[in-house]
Amino acid sequence: MASDNSFDVVSKVEIQEVKNAIDQASKEVHARFDLKDSKSKIELEGSDTIQLASQDDYKLKAVIEILSQKLVKRGVSLKNLEFEKVEPAANSSVRQKIKLVQGIPSEKAKIIVAAIKDSKKKAQASIQGDTVRVVSKDRDTLQEIMALLRGKDIGVELQFTNFRSN
Repeated sequence: MASDNSFDVVSKVEIQEVKNAIDQASKEVHARFDLKDSKSKIELEGSDTIQLASQDDYKLKAVIEILSQKLVKRGVSLKNLEFEKVEPAANSSVRQKIKLVQGIPSEKAKIIVAAIKDSKKKAQASIQGDTVRVVSKDRDTLQEIMALLRGKDIGVELQFTNFRSN
């Protein structure tokens, strides 16, 4: 009997890289002339929410732009950020929360499984919590599926882990 090969499709955000990006962005916000007295803040709440606060919408957009640049430089995909609504705060300031998406949501996992089935490759995909496991007898087929998924825009950043040959 031929052995099965498998890998997992996951979507994870490296929290330490997010913290580093927030620190760098905070330093730049406090150093920039146009944001000097805007009372802008960037904070990580828990392990899955970034809280932004600033004087007005314009300055908040500038802070988001700075944070986005720092996240991209540190290798954190902006696809894994979920921006919530801008809320008014005290003294006519504004704030916004950004959720970090960890794992693959079930509707995105279904899209991944459907894409693998539609490709007519000899592989099985199964949803296991917030990951998708792909199993095939041929390693080359798994490589082709990885290339297929890299080419698709699913809405979250995908990583391929746990590549196994049994």
